[in-house]
Amino acid sequence: MSPRIFVSDGLAPEGLALLQTAGEVSADNKITAEALAAALPEYDALVVRSRTKVNAGLLAAGPRLKVIGRAGVGVDNIDVAAAIARGIVVVNSPMAASVSVAEHTLGLLLALARQTPAADAVLKQGKWEKSSFVGVELAGKTLGLLGLGRIGALVTNRAAAFGMAVSAYDPNLTPDQIRERGAEPADFNSVLARADYLSLHLPLTRETSGLLGAPQFALMKPGARLVCAARGGVVDEAALRAALDSGHLAGAALDVFAQEPPAPGSIAPPPKVIATPHIGAQTHEAQNRAGLAIAEEVLAVLAGRAPRWRVLSNE
Repeated sequence: MSPRIFVSDGLAPEGLALLQTAGEVSADNKITAEALAAALPEYDALVVRSRTKVNAGLLAAGPRLKVIGRAGVGVDNIDVAAAIARGIVVVNSPMAASVSVAEHTLGLLLALARQTPAADAVLKQGKWEKSSFVGVELAGKTLGLLGLGRIGALVTNRAAAFGMAVSAYDPNLTPDQIRERGAEPADFNSVLARADYLSLHLPLTRETSGLLGAPQFALMKPGARLVCAARGGVVDEAALRAALDSGHLAGAALDVFAQEPPAPGSIAPPPKVIATPHIGAQTHEAQNRAGLAIAEEVLAVLAGRAPRWRVLSNE
């Protein structure tokens, strides 16, 4: 009997087509948690992105499940420990969106530096306020990075092209490894203190939840700017707003939020904050890569082969 696969959050056509070569595929990117739990007993595999919350209760509703595939890198929406306890393999596609997220990070840096969204909005209101939008250059500034994995390394490479110096902290890398990736190693507090721009490239774990709060913002330079296209919850959003309202921080650009979508009024208004709706990986290229990669991983598990990107914990 062919395996049955449920895709609950949408997948690129190329990924769906590959899954369909090996099994019966159902897809509904608007299915409710209740409806998914009701349908899941008939399925061998579940493929999600970030919308579906794969908690212990949902896992219990799928006694046939052999594999959960996350089309993307972050697995904070999956209870990995509960899945493993039930003998379910969890896989992801960590390489697919790296370039897209790195490019979006640089786009946010540039938008912060030149107040591009605010200038665009004013011009479209029929106003010509050239003198109101005096920006700053990236050249000669220090970019601080917390996390220097695949995406952080790509950001470092691109920031160098703008003439930025990069200071990075990553507890999983040695100082020599950080230098090999083009950044100057520094401890956590030193990265905060040196940065004209601070960009976060961290997973959301127990250790990183709320990692950037009032004490950390106080360590940053007056007038520094923050970019986060990593995971919502790493930044204490109330503390960030206080640092922006006080004028200590000059601006922030956020692509991810603790609650998605964020509650109305919870994000400081422009021009101090640029906000995008978790679109770092939303490029045609990244979605195609993620769809194909996660389809390959899921099919490998269903066929009894070892996957390339098995997830062993939420850490």
